[in-house]
Amino acid sequence: MMSEFDIREFYDRYVDAINAHAWDTIGDFMADTVLYHGQTVTRGAGVGNFRTITDAMPDYRVEVRATVYSGDTVGTYSVTRGTPVTDWLGLAPNGKLIEIEEVTVYKIENGRFTQMSNVWDIDALRDQLTR
Repeated sequence: MMSEFDIREFYDRYVDAINAHAWDTIGDFMADTVLYHGQTVTRGAGVGNFRTITDAMPDYRVEVRATVYSGDTVGTYSVTRGTPVTDWLGLAPNGKLIEIEEVTVYKIENGRFTQMSNVWDIDALRDQLTR
């Protein structure tokens, strides 16, 4: 008998993998292709995106502050923290820890993410990196 998919446990494992920088296993959470901000990307490109974040910000961490589950959809409010050491998102590092508020919505089918969209407070990021 197949066990029922536990979306909460799945999402918790995903966040744990992000915070462990487990890029060799993060792809296990994604379908072969994912609709990301209206664009179809491959699993490899999704993993590559995480790698670019930690290349620029080796101490990258995500703190999930609120999560909403509805059917096959997960919505989150989180704070991303880290200290950029190279240019990131077109901005030069200043040696200071940054915090970015983020809202993300995920759709899950067959135990993998099929859609991912997030919004970062880029103005706050710019302010933190230019002061």
